[in-house]
Amino acid sequence: MGDLTTVELRPEAGVGLADSPGFSAPAVVKRPARTQSAMPLHHRLPAAASQSLRAGIRMLGEEADHGRLLLFSPVFLGAGAAFWFLAASDFPLVASLLCLLVPAAGVLVAGRSRPALRASFLALALVACGMLSAQFESWRASTVILDSSVTTTVTGRVERREGDGRGRWRYILAVTGTQAPELKRRPGRITAIARGADAPFEIGDIITGRARLTPPAGPALPELNDFSFGAYFDGIGANGFFYGAPEKVDLQAGPQAARSTSEALLGWLYQLRSGIGDRIRAILPGDTGAFAAALVTDERRAISNATTEALRQSGLAHIVAISGLNMALSAGIFFVGFRMLLSLFPGVAQAYPTKKIAAAGALIAVTAYFLISGFGVSAERAFIMMAIMLIAVFFDRPSIGLRNVVLSALVIIAISPSEVLGPSFQMSFAATLALVSGYQLWKDRRVRENAFLKLPVFRPVVAVAGFFGGVFLTSLIGGFSTALFSIEHFHRLTAYGLPANLATMPIISFIVMPAGLLAMLLMPFGLDVPLWKVVGFGLDLVIAVAKTVSGWGGDIGVGRLPAWYFAVAVAGFLLLTLLRTRLRHAGTTILAVSTLIVLILPVPRPPDLVISEDGGLVALVEAAAMASNRENPPDFIFDQWQRALVLPAHHPPKMLDGPAIPPEGEDRRVRLSRDQQNKARTAMRAAATDGEANRFSCVKKAWCTSRLGNGRIVIVIDNAAYLGPACDAADIVVTPVRLRFNSCRSGATLFTGETLRKTGSVELRFADAGLEVATAFETLSRPWMRHRAYDWRSNSFAEPGPSGVSDSGE
Repeated sequence: MGDLTTVELRPEAGVGLADSPGFSAPAVVKRPARTQSAMPLHHRLPAAASQSLRAGIRMLGEEADHGRLLLFSPVFLGAGAAFWFLAASDFPLVASLLCLLVPAAGVLVAGRSRPALRASFLALALVACGMLSAQFESWRASTVILDSSVTTTVTGRVERREGDGRGRWRYILAVTGTQAPELKRRPGRITAIARGADAPFEIGDIITGRARLTPPAGPALPELNDFSFGAYFDGIGANGFFYGAPEKVDLQAGPQAARSTSEALLGWLYQLRSGIGDRIRAILPGDTGAFAAALVTDERRAISNATTEALRQSGLAHIVAISGLNMALSAGIFFVGFRMLLSLFPGVAQAYPTKKIAAAGALIAVTAYFLISGFGVSAERAFIMMAIMLIAVFFDRPSIGLRNVVLSALVIIAISPSEVLGPSFQMSFAATLALVSGYQLWKDRRVRENAFLKLPVFRPVVAVAGFFGGVFLTSLIGGFSTALFSIEHFHRLTAYGLPANLATMPIISFIVMPAGLLAMLLMPFGLDVPLWKVVGFGLDLVIAVAKTVSGWGGDIGVGRLPAWYFAVAVAGFLLLTLLRTRLRHAGTTILAVSTLIVLILPVPRPPDLVISEDGGLVALVEAAAMASNRENPPDFIFDQWQRALVLPAHHPPKMLDGPAIPPEGEDRRVRLSRDQQNKARTAMRAAATDGEANRFSCVKKAWCTSRLGNGRIVIVIDNAAYLGPACDAADIVVTPVRLRFNSCRSGATLFTGETLRKTGSVELRFADAGLEVATAFETLSRPWMRHRAYDWRSNSFAEPGPSGVSDSGE
């Protein structure tokens, strides 16, 4: 017989036969169950993946049930705005509208029966809305930015003013005219610094004076912050300073009337703000008064550089900015104080809802605070959040929650989508998101009551410990949440922010803000002086703590990180703070893995040579220092270079004794004789050969030369008369002079003021394949870049490339 096949019969197989006569049910053979460990690996992995997928879908559904997916609406809206701003060129309006209409139709088609598909289309629609809002804001701004530096006579109306405590005033002027020369593309508004005036001009005055105007600065290095972007959306077309004190056009006339009601209201608010700042600084002189005025009006220029740097290095700079801390303390103090005052009258407390009345009073106080604060984005965000929280009291709703943060973000992005790319918006919302999420986790924790700690004798200790514990956690969460953005925008971290905040928060909470609030309430009656003295005492302590902590060091330079890291890390941070289930740990994983990759990967090679966008500053990059062509390089650019490249040391040039040829003071357009050219060429080559490698040797107001480690020679000329000898003696020539050609006949690489105006700052790296050039701008098609392509001679916009190629003009 053949092999017998064993048949397994289940009990259900005998149902219906057991009652038959003579029927005997066969025995049931039970086989042992196959355990997970006994299963082959290729079977276990798909099972585990399937279980993880089902768990993820289940948790995603739980997030949707709790409305957490709604919290991502400002993320998609802001992503659309950022995508539009970072794109290489503008999108056609028709394409943007189609990007909105297609997902909007998808939402209608998907309906509520397919929630996942509907949510996907909603996300795409929000991205398209962000793109459209960014496009609309760019059209609405339409700021005319000055095309190149110029000296002219400016006449304009004072819109805002701010003193720096050293006799200088920074004015924002609505330009009404220019003369000698008259600008063809005149900016509508400029900022100009004036000194030497006996008294500051009033808002509304028409002033005139000879001024040097420059366009807003571009990136100090490729991939750094473009200041012309912010200036474009702020409506500022140029920055500059007056030669001497400007004059009022009509000494007998008062301030010019505003052209509209809104302009008149803004003028009145700015005048009130300026008057409040002046009074505070008159009562509290020096940095103390400037600090106090900054807390109220956000005017920070009067704070000295030393104190500002100490506050920054100690991690206390956030106190100066009008942000959530200031708004929360002012609203909380007013709310609690006003409610306690109403409780002193039993008839009022029993007949009226004192909590809602106090919330209304606090809302009025916070609104007044916002109106005199200068409308900064951090103040705007804090005001919207505080207003939502106080309005929630009217309806007996929870006041602290992520939905309040989301609503304020939606409002700001809808009004000013350009703020999405700014450090103020990003750091403000990052800290708020982290703090509110941490508060939710703390509130939902399991609490074990301890009867021992409830004894009356321990209550003060518990209260004090709770306060400092809250300050500790708040500082810790706030510091960690903003670290990523501090690295991205400022390329540095503060190591001792936690102890500094622990020491100063009690001073700010119990001395500075209560006394400041009372002083502002009593200021209209002239009774505020003693209270400002109390504020000054508290701020002196804060400044002392800042200077002490900054003396410990702890200012950690990080430098530029890979471009992908910031986007990936922000995505992980958003998942971590906006989700409530275990899915949020995906954000932790993304943050950890991306950071680990950055730490493991080799550091990108730094540039060998960096050039500023005007060609006036050039630096050679070494392992631990930079050698520049200036004895005292401009702080604004050079500080950014040092932070981005993490090179704190500076090697100034060696100044040579030889006279400039032609003599100092002669016109740059003078042509050298052949003998003078030969002498200059010989002097340049000798200085490069005999000088120290990677150090500049300079003749003042003439030229600087350096021999690099690879033997290449770099020459920077301040006077165009030296262009011919420089092209013959160097491999790379840089000049700030705007020439009509962009190459040397000798074959040397030439960077001029004209070419740099179109490319922005430049980084050079020497490689085996040749010279690698990285520029700040690839194209000039965006609205905040177009001024770089303007040619005043033809009154037209030229192509973004070089204007032409010619010889060196010898």
